[in-house]
Amino acid sequence: MEVNPNSQQPTGSNVAPNGLGNVQRPGEYLRQVRVSQHRDIKVAATDLNMPLKTLEALEKDDYKSLPEATFIKGYYRSYAKYLNVDATAIIQRFDDIYQNDTGLMPNHALNNSPIKIMGKLPGSNSDRNKKWLKRALIALIVLAVIWAVVAGIQKWSASKNDDVDAKPQQSGVEVLSMSNAASTTTGDQMVLNFSRPTSVNIVDSTGKVLATGRQSSTLTLTGESPFQIRLDDASAVSLSLNNEQISLSPYTVNGKAEFRLSR
Repeated sequence: MEVNPNSQQPTGSNVAPNGLGNVQRPGEYLRQVRVSQHRDIKVAATDLNMPLKTLEALEKDDYKSLPEATFIKGYYRSYAKYLNVDATAIIQRFDDIYQNDTGLMPNHALNNSPIKIMGKLPGSNSDRNKKWLKRALIALIVLAVIWAVVAGIQKWSASKNDDVDAKPQQSGVEVLSMSNAASTTTGDQMVLNFSRPTSVNIVDSTGKVLATGRQSSTLTLTGESPFQIRLDDASAVSLSLNNEQISLSPYTVNGKAEFRLSR
């Protein structure tokens, strides 16, 4: 029988707990549910496409051995869904005890996170907004020139009209609305191309699991950066973020890549 050193309650029963206890820790509760369902931890790690050490640390509530709090919440949600239990109380309990365990707020980034943080990619929001503003200004100038030319033609035509009682002609030029000229898409788009099948696990900053399991076809994902990415065979994957190609070689160890990607 497995024993969680952080457990504050006896775990001798294989009966699934009805819910998260008042003093029970999230990882301890999920471990008890797994044991009650007779699921081996190695099988669970494989099914979740999660490293065994990560799942063990999660069940032990060893937050200092795990990445940032945002990703821990994503792990909890995935594990709870896998065990068919409600993740709401688990996340609430995590927020309550995380600060006591680490001395950090639940939304604070760990300075010693084992996930490598990539530098900011060229082409920030400010640069993109400047490009859109420049295009909008050019479009407005073009429209102004067209309007001036049309107005000049109309004035010349009016001067040639001998009928002073004729009604002034109205311009037939349609002015295009520029309200959508500077619109930008929300979120960040990631594209992964595969030269051969391999397992991936991608979670965005909201804790949403964007992709998991074995993949072989092109993936186009949209979410909020930073992203936590794990690739079991990095050489089989070509990755780009917001149309910027990302080199995976600096983050590949023994063929695998595990890193955090931000724009």
